[in-house]
Amino acid sequence: MERSVKRLMEDREKRREENIGEYIKLLSDESIPYRLRAAEALGTCDDPRAVEPLIAALADSENEVRWVAAQALGKLCDARAVDPLIALLDDRDRWVRRGAAWSLGELGDPRAVEFLLAHLGDSKKDVRAAAVEALGKICDRRAAVPLTAALESEEEPEVRTAIRRALREITGEAGF
Repeated sequence: MERSVKRLMEDREKRREENIGEYIKLLSDESIPYRLRAAEALGTCDDPRAVEPLIAALADSENEVRWVAAQALGKLCDARAVDPLIALLDDRDRWVRRGAAWSLGELGDPRAVEFLLAHLGDSKKDVRAAAVEALGKICDRRAAVPLTAALESEEEPEVRTAIRRALREITGEAGF
């Protein structure tokens, strides 16, 4: 019995390896749904081999593929994704910018702080909120003063709430 369990586990691992390889290939498929599904699946695989192909997918011509690839990189939590995600903060599509900000928060790398702070003035409130939430997760004190200033000028209640939460995370003060 022990031998058959071992064989089943080996077969399972082999199929997993093959699936990851297939998903990586599908990131280049002409079909947008295939590319989307591949990026999504690679974000859940917890395999470092997925990072570089997902980084390459950040340049996809389809906004939704870039967005899903950005989120997948946030789930993998690999520092190699920080610089490409920072670059993605300037994407023309708001969902891509939002996904990049969310992922940078998941990565928690302080290199992203200055770039996220620049998006406190983004024209889209969901991007501003994602940048604020990411700053709260990174918990870098450099963000406290700019966030306090943003709280003064921000009109959107959702973003103001996110700013208060981020300030509590960063400063440890309950007064926000």
